[in-house]
Amino acid sequence: MAVSFLANEVSDLCIGKPAVRSLPLSAAAGDLAAALRRVARSGAAACVAVTGPARAVVGRVGLADVLCFLCTDPEALARPAAVFSKPVSALLPKDGAGEVRRVDPRSSILEALDAILSGAQVLAVPLRAGGRRKQLVGGGGGASGAGDFCWLTQEDLVRYFLNSIGLFYHVAARSVSSLGLVRTDFLSVRPGEAALSAVPLIRRAVATETAVAVVTEDGHLVGEISPALLAACDETAAAAIATLSAADLMAYVDYFGSPPEHILRAVKAGLKDKGLDAMLALIEDETLSSFSSLSSASSSSDEEAGRAQLRRPSSGSYGRRSAEEPVVCSPASSLVAVMVQALAHRVSYVWVLDEDNDCRLAGIVTFADVLRVFREQLL
Repeated sequence: MAVSFLANEVSDLCIGKPAVRSLPLSAAAGDLAAALRRVARSGAAACVAVTGPARAVVGRVGLADVLCFLCTDPEALARPAAVFSKPVSALLPKDGAGEVRRVDPRSSILEALDAILSGAQVLAVPLRAGGRRKQLVGGGGGASGAGDFCWLTQEDLVRYFLNSIGLFYHVAARSVSSLGLVRTDFLSVRPGEAALSAVPLIRRAVATETAVAVVTEDGHLVGEISPALLAACDETAAAAIATLSAADLMAYVDYFGSPPEHILRAVKAGLKDKGLDAMLALIEDETLSSFSSLSSASSSSDEEAGRAQLRRPSSGSYGRRSAEEPVVCSPASSLVAVMVQALAHRVSYVWVLDEDNDCRLAGIVTFADVLRVFREQLL
């Protein structure tokens, strides 16, 4: 079974994938922010590759990295314009977290799996024309030129195993609890804690492809702060991280572009109290732009635009939209059910709630651990 299943090459999982947008190490952080906005508008994963000499991939950077950098650099919030003149290399993690590893397109699935399980966050696969299946990928390049590689992620490998789940019937129906997949060492913060205190946790969430759980004192999950949700914002979200509580940050992110008035007032007041006038001016400029867009949209079609912009908070969820609720399962959920659930929501983790303990947060199941189960079956 393992021989036929693993006969495919890494390139087989990359067919149709777009070339990665990339920037050199010497590029300015402002160029990175602009590139991330272009990537987000294209509907692609909001990450940009950072390349060194000979276009070797040295890292992958997303908006969450930019926001964490803005919130940890002493001068960043005070002089945001100056920060964006710094090189992209300043945003890369210094501890090696979130490693990007290059693999040959002819590598086996097993080699790719081992690379992920040995610490690589994502794999960079050169795009090639030829081989067993001809790959011709165009476009998607940044200002520094079109990339010649694509990303291979944990999600790609999990989907590959799900497509052949019948071969793993002896573990597919087992519960995530019985397989030992429920991790209790998840990242978490209290709703009332300053969002700024969660920045180190957000950095770890980026590196581990997870999120920071927002948990009440009695252990109930009320939301999450995830790199994916932060990627839907722009650089001005750093002001919200610097001034709001974790609970209010969730509301700000969910309603980014038209946050509740009391949240916006809290951000501005916090910036004013800290003397961060430059960031305050940037926030006010963004607010005026947002109001202008809403005004022009409503003038063209008042009724339709009104429906599109109306966002009602779900009750009992800290004013958050129900569409942004965290993805959850129970300890008794089967492995295959959790895989389907995570893939359907495009997340690489699922929170586990214990139904026998008033649905308190019991842990987290990650794609990395799911892949480890399949690797053990191939020994």
